[in-house]
Parts: sequence; C-alpha cells; structure tokens
Amino acid sequence: MQEISELKYDQNGLIPAIILDVETGEVLMMAYMNEQSLRATIETGKTHFWSRSRQKYWMKGEESGHTQEVKEIFIDCDKDTLLVKVKQTGAACHEGYRTCFFRRLTPTGQWETVGQKLFDPKEVYKKK
Repeated sequence: MQEISELKYDQNGLIPAIILDVETGEVLMMAYMNEQSLRATIETGKTHFWSRSRQKYWMKGEESGHTQEVKEIFIDCDKDTLLVKVKQTGAACHEGYRTCFFRRLTPTGQWETVGQKLFDPKEVYKKK
C-alpha cells in the first residue's frame, strides 16, 4: 500500500473523505481520514476516520451500529480528496438522519430540514 503514503495529506496528516451511498448516489457524509484510518478502512472493509474534535481514531458505527461497508475507494486528480462508496446500514448522521446533508437553504435564506430522522441520538448515544 505504498500509494497511500503518497497521497496529499494536510499539515495535520488528514485527507477529506466524501462518503457516497453506492446504491443511491446520495452523499452521506464528509469526514477526515489519516493514513492509519485509511489503512484500517481498506483492511477491514468498514470506514474508519480521525475525529478532529475528539482527537481520536474511530470506526463509523462503533457506538450506533450504523456501519458503512466499503465497496470502492477513489482518489481525485490532485490526490488530496477521497471518495468512498459504501453500503450504509442505518443512518450516517450522528443526529439520526440518513445523511449528514439533511438541511437545505431556502430562497429566503433559511435552513430547512428536508431529511427524515431514522433514530433518536439520545437513545443511541447514551453516555455511560
């Protein structure tokens, strides 16, 4: 996997990853990967990311069970952005929506919720 180390990571060692539903073409989310999480994604077939806010490596669905099975991984022409096509189980968004892109800007400049909530985050992410 020498090509993985040759990707253009930012100054923090991260690369954006756009996650796309392989069946519908819907953009589910965008997150960051580092070399370790990209390798884990390739090796396990499940998406792994680096959380900038928590400064932590994590697998999508490790708490919720809403996992992403990797079908294909693409790199853009500049080698600085990944496109990962997945089969989504459950919701991709930690707020309970299928996609993280569930708000649309209206002509009046307001954000309108257009997605349907699949689960209640308070129930799924109970703090221990």
